[in-house]
Amino acid sequence: MTGLRKEQTHPALADARRLVVKIGSALLVDEEGRLRRQWLDALTDDVAALMQRGCEVLLVSSGAIAVGRRHLGLTHKALRLEEKQAAAATGQIRLAHAYQESLARHDITVAQILLTLEDTEERRRHLNARSTLNTLLRLGTLPVINENDTVATTEIRVGDNDRLAARVAAMLGCDTLVLLSDIDGLYTADPRGNPAAEFIPEVAEITPGIEAMAGVAPTGYSSGGMVTKLVAGKIATGAGCRMAIADGRRLNPLKAVDEGARCTWFLASVEPRTARKRWIAGSLKPAGRLLVDAGALKALKSGKSLLPAGVTGVEGRFERGDAVLVCDPAGQEVARGLAAYSAADARLIAGHKSREIEAILGYRGREELIHRDDLVVS
Repeated sequence: MTGLRKEQTHPALADARRLVVKIGSALLVDEEGRLRRQWLDALTDDVAALMQRGCEVLLVSSGAIAVGRRHLGLTHKALRLEEKQAAAATGQIRLAHAYQESLARHDITVAQILLTLEDTEERRRHLNARSTLNTLLRLGTLPVINENDTVATTEIRVGDNDRLAARVAAMLGCDTLVLLSDIDGLYTADPRGNPAAEFIPEVAEITPGIEAMAGVAPTGYSSGGMVTKLVAGKIATGAGCRMAIADGRRLNPLKAVDEGARCTWFLASVEPRTARKRWIAGSLKPAGRLLVDAGALKALKSGKSLLPAGVTGVEGRFERGDAVLVCDPAGQEVARGLAAYSAADARLIAGHKSREIEAILGYRGREELIHRDDLVVS
C-alpha cells in the first residue's frame, strides 16, 4: 500500500537533537487514579540520559484529570465539564510535583507550561510561547507541558495532547516526536480485535489508506486513539519532524526505543517548512473555508497564490489574518492559509478580478485572497 515500507530503515533516537515526548494518562496513572511512581522514575531516567548526551527534551503529559478526580472523590465515570476542570486544577499541581521530585534525582530543573490550542494558533501568542520554551531549553530546563484544561471554554476534546504535542514539535522546529502509548505502533487493523492485523514498522506518507487503518479510542482514562495519533503525525511530519508511536507500558520506554524496540516511525517531509509555514500547516482550528474552482486548484498546485476570481464560495466567520481551509469543488481540503480579507469582504470579491477589488470594497487591498507565502498546499 502506498506510504508503507516493509522494513524499518530510520535510526532510533541516536540522532535526535530536539525531542518531544507525549505521555498518555493510562501510562502515568493507574485505574485507581494513583500515579505510577516506578514507571515515572524509569521514564525520567531515560530523559536524563538523553539530556546528558545533548538532546533537548520536552514532555507533553496528560494525567491531571485522572489524578485529580480521585482526590476530589469524583468516582463516577462521566464527568461534567466543570468537574473535569476542577479535577484538572487539583491534579495538575500533583502531577507537576511528581515530575519535579522524579527529575530532582538527576538535578534537572522542571518548568510547568500550560497551553491552550489558541496559544499555538494565534500568531502573537504562538511566538510568545515559542520564545518562552526556547529560553527554558537554552537554560537547560525540562518543560512539562499540558493542555490548560482548567480555563477551557469548550468541552475538553478527545486526543488534544497528541495533537498538542505535534503542535509543540512544529512550533519549536523539533526533529523528533515520540508518542508513548498502550500499543507498540500502527497496525493494518486494531490488533485487540483482529489477530490477523499486521504491524507496520515505517510510514513514508500518511495516505487516506493509512488513515483508514486507525481504530477507536480505548476505554478508561486515555482519551486518545490511533485516529488522533495519525492527525498528530500529519502535523509533525509536515513540519519536518519525524514521529514514532511506541509502547510506553514497559519500564524505560525511551531507552527501549533508543535501542531499537519495535515501534512505528512516520518519516518527515523531505523539505522542512519555515516556522510560518509550519504554523499554517498545523493549524487545528480554521475559522472558515474557501471553495475554489478547477482553475484555481491547478494554480495552487503549481505554487501560485489564491486570487478572488477562482473562489466560488466563502463559509464561516473570519477576519483578516485568520487561518482558513481551501477546498476543491467536491469540498475536500486542498490547502490552508491566512486570509488577506475578512469573510464579509471575501464574499463580496469572490469570483471577481483582482483589479475590481478597490471598486467593490472602496479600498485597495491585496490582489490575492491568500498570498502564496501564507499558503500551504495539503
